[in-house]
Amino acid sequence: MIGLMFKPVFQITPAMTTALMAIEADRQAVAELPIDVPMLASLRATARLLSTHYSTQIEGNRLTEAQVQQALSGARFPGRERDEIEVHHYYAAIEYLETLIASRAPFAEANIQRLHGLVLDGRPTPTPYRDGQNVIRDSGTGAIVYLPPEAQDVPVLMKHLLDWIKVQCESRELPVPLVAAAAHDQSATIHPYYDGNGRTARLLTTLILQQQGYGLKGIYSLEEYYARDLAGYYAALSIGPSHNYYMGRAEADITPFLTYFLTGMADAFAKVRVKASAAAKRGASDRSSLLRELDPKQRQVLDLFRRQGSASTAELAQELGLSPRTVRPLCAEWIASGFLIVRDPSRRNRLYRLAPVWESVITG
Repeated sequence: MIGLMFKPVFQITPAMTTALMAIEADRQAVAELPIDVPMLASLRATARLLSTHYSTQIEGNRLTEAQVQQALSGARFPGRERDEIEVHHYYAAIEYLETLIASRAPFAEANIQRLHGLVLDGRPTPTPYRDGQNVIRDSGTGAIVYLPPEAQDVPVLMKHLLDWIKVQCESRELPVPLVAAAAHDQSATIHPYYDGNGRTARLLTTLILQQQGYGLKGIYSLEEYYARDLAGYYAALSIGPSHNYYMGRAEADITPFLTYFLTGMADAFAKVRVKASAAAKRGASDRSSLLRELDPKQRQVLDLFRRQGSASTAELAQELGLSPRTVRPLCAEWIASGFLIVRDPSRRNRLYRLAPVWESVITG
């Protein structure tokens, strides 16, 4: 029998308290440190790359970090086509996630389903939950590792989870990192899709943290921590007296996973604090609040204009990984919004540069 509301079972341990205190200290420290725009753009790009690499690596993607970066820039790797597609899809999901955060979009089930649609098919179309049973087996022995809930129960379980997240984010009864950790665990436990569950659970976690003030300027990646200790990650998720959802897994104490998650988050935040401190020592000025007005594609091209001052449609298309035909109307929108201006209107092949306010951001 499914309860009326998701209610995670856990205990606050000394290790969790220590991690939460460290997270808060680093969050406050990074918020107060100035980071210049080129450094901020570079750190964000690195975080997106690391998240893409490690989150797909956890699922068996064979591309190295360098190859992921090359694939996102258009390189091809014969025999690794599936890995290339997976990387492009996950990166698109991260970009969509950033638009949700920037627009302060309501925490809606359809948005989570769109993230899954991007992860699996590269399209922001809400995907329906699985319509059959899913069984997780050991790849070596074939033994059942986990038997998720029946398909008929998935919609109501996901609704309960998302309702709980909304209530917790509004009430702040629990620390936000704890809410994100519990949501990650429960999403993986419900296993609402046939494929893409882990990647979607990790994106859900990031969405909660960044929407609720734990974005840390968008320059950290939790996925690296999981990938570097996959055995620990899966062991933390594998809890309860049985592999069957209905025989103890649903009511299991999730303290082990919360401890694992918070420890990893504290580690990631500590690393960002070190990088931010280094930027501050160089006398950087923080323009992150202004940058939040930009969408992901606009932030992506800032570094191109910083490098060369102006850019053609073809150069912008190459930087964004899009076709010139797609970029032309985008440039028109950016001119109308005051992001770009035309450097020389008399040229047949237009050159664009940033509007003065945005030029001051990348030069100041």
